Amino acid sequence: MHRSSIQEWRVGRRIFMFSHNDRDVLCFMHEMWYSSSSSNKRPKKRVYHREHQLDHAVELQKKPQLVLQLKEILLRQRGEYMLLRDLEKEVGLIKKWNFMATIERYPRIFKVSGGHRRPPVLEFTDEAKFILKDEVIVREQMEPIAVNNLRKLLMMSVDRRIALFKIEQIKQEIGLPDDFAESLVPKYAQFFKLMDVSGAPYLVLENWDPSLAVAARELSAEPNGVPLTRRTYVPRDGNWAGPYAFKIKYPVSFKPRMRHLEDMAKWQNMAFSSPYINPKELDPRHAAAQKRAVAVLHEVLSLTMEKRLTATTLDVFHTEYKLPCRLLACIIRHNGIFYMTNKGAHSTVFLKEAYEGHKLVDKCPLLAFYDRFFELMGRRDSFPRRAKDVIELKRVWSP
Repeated sequence: MHRSSIQEWRVGRRIFMFSHNDRDVLCFMHEMWYSSSSSNKRPKKRVYHREHQLDHAVELQKKPQLVLQLKEILLRQRGEYMLLRDLEKEVGLIKKWNFMATIERYPRIFKVSGGHRRPPVLEFTDEAKFILKDEVIVREQMEPIAVNNLRKLLMMSVDRRIALFKIEQIKQEIGLPDDFAESLVPKYAQFFKLMDVSGAPYLVLENWDPSLAVAARELSAEPNGVPLTRRTYVPRDGNWAGPYAFKIKYPVSFKPRMRHLEDMAKWQNMAFSSPYINPKELDPRHAAAQKRAVAVLHEVLSLTMEKRLTATTLDVFHTEYKLPCRLLACIIRHNGIFYMTNKGAHSTVFLKEAYEGHKLVDKCPLLAFYDRFFELMGRRDSFPRRAKDVIELKRVWSP
């Protein structure tokens, strides 16, 4: 296993070593961890604060993901239908039963016809076909957005190139089609080219566009800040006006002390280089370089459609973006900018400022199209209310 993917946590005199794929890590973090102490005092207990709304956002994605996978399988078939018995060939024996339950659960999206002497056939309903007609238009709207996202990812990399297999792991998150290497790369030859490096295909950036070398944080930051002095008011929410500040959203249960807020104010005012400046000459031990690494994580997440990625996917780009050796510790330390949840099959890292509760604030055309498709599921996007809240709503809206 790559050394950079190994993390160490010291608890008293014991050292725990683990990788990002280890689910026990987050179970351990969500409970508590202790800082080492050389005195005889009892070590201070530190709690990892959960964001239940973001945990719920991951839970909401489980069933829609199965629907999207089944949609792609049907769209690949000639005539957009398939024999039900062929589903096992596409997804395997074990996963087949999950998809069978999905077909039965959503009769407004999928229907099974045939029977008796005819083998059962799986196809879309008329309602689903009506919505799917617009997908071609939506994909055309997404193409320039996805191309710019890919260009910005290459511009941030150290050598302005990324291995093709790594981009394959993030293609869906940034809006690229499955066949982007055959469809988009030749079409935009002025931006990209494929190159063989040590026997492996790499995607290389052909030209640099300074208009794209602007981070999402810079677009939302206030250029004029207040100089930090002893008499300066330190905000309780950690937010600071200035060209080098990040937007902070602390967990509700997190109550920072004044010492923490003062340190955060100094950190928010610290100058650092842009994520699009080559980091080869930067000393990773310097505080400004460490803050730049946070900015790189922020920018990579902001380029994704849902403003989130699995921790495993982030770690894949460790070398290209000079990410911190202790990536997991960096994400947890900046709990006002990022949030990591262990809900789902893989640990997921969220960009917190992009969410209001469990809902994504700004959605690209493709996600807006998916929402129309998911309406046929009849799912509730709202966070589950308590029983007394439902009673109160009935009382307010009753005639």
